[in-house]
Amino acid sequence: MAPAPLLLLASPLDLAPTAPGSTAAPVLAAAVAASTPDREAWNASGRMERSRRREKRAPLPVEAWSAAGEGVLASRGLEAASSGQLVKRASLAPTDTQKVTLGVISAYAVVITVLWNLPVVRWVLWPWKMLTIAFHEFGHAATGCCTGAKVKSIELDPREGGVTMMAGGVGWITLPAGYLGSSLIGALLIFCGFTVVASKIASIVVGVCFLITLWWSRRDWLSILTILVATGLIVAFWFIAHGEALRYYMLWLGMMSGLYSIYDICDDLIFRKVNESDASVFAKRYGGSSVCWGVIWGIVSLLFMAVGIIAGLAAFKSAGDGAKFLPTRF
Repeated sequence: MAPAPLLLLASPLDLAPTAPGSTAAPVLAAAVAASTPDREAWNASGRMERSRRREKRAPLPVEAWSAAGEGVLASRGLEAASSGQLVKRASLAPTDTQKVTLGVISAYAVVITVLWNLPVVRWVLWPWKMLTIAFHEFGHAATGCCTGAKVKSIELDPREGGVTMMAGGVGWITLPAGYLGSSLIGALLIFCGFTVVASKIASIVVGVCFLITLWWSRRDWLSILTILVATGLIVAFWFIAHGEALRYYMLWLGMMSGLYSIYDICDDLIFRKVNESDASVFAKRYGGSSVCWGVIWGIVSLLFMAVGIIAGLAAFKSAGDGAKFLPTRF
């Protein structure tokens, strides 16, 4: 087999001028001639490689970019929506402190329900019932003032009743305001009971409401005694562990006020059939049945309580530090 042709590479010395008759120039020319086809082949392969690279780097059509962008945005939107749902779920997930608060609320509900229906021990709730009735009458009086009425007096009955004497006002607003107003106050107290600082603020507001009620009922000894005892307990609980006990007292007042609206409606309109109640007067003036209006007001009271609990779970993740707001302690 014939040997493979050799490629002769010229050095710089070979490019120097040679003498006539020398054989170096023909050899160099032959080497250059022999390398010319290879150089053309290399150039052709290089052009093909660059063409392939241009094809790889060719931009996608606008439609392809749009579709890809929409896909990325859609995936990011799904991620954002899922993360938003996780945040919402996490915001309502109770912490350890909130679990204790929910347990206290449940225990209060059971205690109030049991004591309400037992014949003898039900008198244990009598002071708190009278206080809740004060909230009830305050709701009538407050909405009466907002609708142009003149409040003359508030009286509490030892037989678990009360009356607000006023002239003027809008009846379809002032009549439901007793039950709905006391249940709204209860929901706000439950909401504030999730933290010590909010409980302190709520106790101040409740104290102001008590003073206003005391002015309206200044001739009724039972109203005066009930309000003074309730105010005294608020002041006492301020000084226990920087108001930690005040938080549970606000929860108790909130549950008592909210459940009272529901149970009193059942007692007056379903079980005992009391002739004169807010619902019966409302039905006489504006139509419908007293039981129907009582059930509606009871459902609204339950919704108020549920909203107060859910708002407390979402807003207050810890009980807070009562020492940072008006610190008091024995």
